[in-house]
Amino acid sequence: MADVDRAVDGAHAALGNLQKEDGHWVFELEADATIPSEYVLLEHYLDRIDPEKENKIGVYLRRIQGEHGGWPLYYGGNFDLSASVKAYFALKIIGDDLNADHMRRAREAILAHGGAARSNVFTRIQLALYGEVPWSATPVMPVELMLLPRTAFFSIWNMAYWSRVVVASLLVLSALKPKAINPKDVHIPELFVEPPAQVKDWIKGPYRSVWGRVFKHLDTALRPILPLIPKKIHEKAIQEAVKFIEPRLGVGGLGAIYPAMANVIMMYRAFGVPDTDARVVKAWQAIQDLLVTKEDEIYCQPCVSPVWDTGLSGLAMLEAASGLNPQKREETINKLKKSAEWLRKKQILDVKGDWAINAPNVRPGGWAFQYENDYYPDVDDTAVVGMLLHRLDPKENQEAIERAREWIIGMQSTNGGWGAFDIDNDLEALNHIPFSDHGALLDPPTADVSARCVSFLCQLGHPEDRPVIEKGIEYLRKEQEKEGCWFGRWGTNYIYGTWSVLCALNIAGISYNDPMIRRAVTWLKDVQRSDGGWGEDCATYEGTAPGVYKESLPSQTAWAVLALMAVGERDSEMVKKGIQFLKDQQDENGEWHEEPYNAVGFPKVFYLRYHGYKQFFPLMALSRYRNLLSSNSGRVEYGF
Repeated sequence: MADVDRAVDGAHAALGNLQKEDGHWVFELEADATIPSEYVLLEHYLDRIDPEKENKIGVYLRRIQGEHGGWPLYYGGNFDLSASVKAYFALKIIGDDLNADHMRRAREAILAHGGAARSNVFTRIQLALYGEVPWSATPVMPVELMLLPRTAFFSIWNMAYWSRVVVASLLVLSALKPKAINPKDVHIPELFVEPPAQVKDWIKGPYRSVWGRVFKHLDTALRPILPLIPKKIHEKAIQEAVKFIEPRLGVGGLGAIYPAMANVIMMYRAFGVPDTDARVVKAWQAIQDLLVTKEDEIYCQPCVSPVWDTGLSGLAMLEAASGLNPQKREETINKLKKSAEWLRKKQILDVKGDWAINAPNVRPGGWAFQYENDYYPDVDDTAVVGMLLHRLDPKENQEAIERAREWIIGMQSTNGGWGAFDIDNDLEALNHIPFSDHGALLDPPTADVSARCVSFLCQLGHPEDRPVIEKGIEYLRKEQEKEGCWFGRWGTNYIYGTWSVLCALNIAGISYNDPMIRRAVTWLKDVQRSDGGWGEDCATYEGTAPGVYKESLPSQTAWAVLALMAVGERDSEMVKKGIQFLKDQQDENGEWHEEPYNAVGFPKVFYLRYHGYKQFFPLMALSRYRNLLSSNSGRVEYGF
């Protein structure tokens, strides 16, 4: 027990030292080569080139190049054509020698995979903005979509929030067809197997369903019709796009995600708006705030995660400061009260965002993922923050908790689950339009987010919420995979999903002998590695066996141990071995290390590495184990 105490003490101190003066935490959020490459291309598109920044981005891009010659979507991943085309273009425009070994290998790999013509839609749009390919290389996405009512099939309101904000500005760019300044006049004809002007099959299979073929024919049919749309309607549609975009231009940028921010800046440039305009200044600064600058490297994050990081760090610190042998309880509680104050100020209480289209009578009360994103609060963040505030001081935080509860209940979808940002955002056919070759146009309910909402509502314990909770539990029961695990939509992957659900089932009072719980426990036992840990990488989103990886990782091991402890497995050999693995992997500074990515933006196309996960989840697991050992019931009494 003494060694567990030492591990908790070291991890508690390490995480506590990273807390900001105002009480919040924020860690790096790293994606792949795509966003840093796009940032370099944006500088050259606008002729706003910062040589020092782009040279440091070049260092980053060269470092993460794969052994296969191209760039993967996650650590150790396979070659990805689209990421590789963008990274190669960025390095060439930075000034890398085409005969350098890394450029030669990249070029050969790209051509071996069909060349830039076979890259994805977003990459081809980027290339069209540079004049590398004709606009006919991109799917038909007329700006007139902005005029469609909510009930229309192709309405932007049927898309997920991230799609909506990216598409709105992209439709304007597609309508105006601007071209990059590209002051160095750099181009990439060498990445095409045949000249772009000769390519006739820009949009081709394999299609994921019959809908893909239907929409391909529709795309073909619409092309000759679009030029016939009256100019007046065309201009009205552009105005409607701007009308949608501008109210959502906060300090954090449109949607607080990089692609939408970049599109907005290019849109304003196409309108002839000067860079000194307040809207452009704000948008440009929002992008600068995404850059992570180190001594010799820079990369651009897709967004920032302070609310999520603060909620999770706070829960880990609170668990460490609880029990019979708490870690610096008074000091920790005082610091967490600063976190609570910071979080309360971030709660969105006055803005009815896009979510209100489907819930007009629900009051706002959620939190966004980022520092500011008032139109797009996040259900998952809201549940986590609500659980932290409730556990920390339910009386002082009562008003914030109640507003969060009201909003979470109002955001439940018809099938009993919860999506991340919207209700019933599940018009699956839209994922098969040519524009959506990434298959992530929607935000349907998922097991991990739904489990968090069930956990939050159960922790609050309002009897009148039981029908909502029961619908959520029934949804989770239906979502269990045949192996016994649950899919992790926002964390990697089945271990994350299973941890999320088992925490919810415990606090909901589901018997540990329930068959779905026993199946999940058996699955976790089956995928535990010989060293006592658990590991899983993003390849499981691409068809590899759930919960399996070549090494054990601190994040996944912590999730597995927390999941097992939530359903009465405190004294099992599985948990003991997992705890031992976490102790063994901790360094002398109280920290853990892992390189593989631990989360996902869009399965198969965009993955994430939360740099904080390897720190606060192991702390939470070790602290809970210590606390449960001294507990008479051995039962986890909280939702998380």
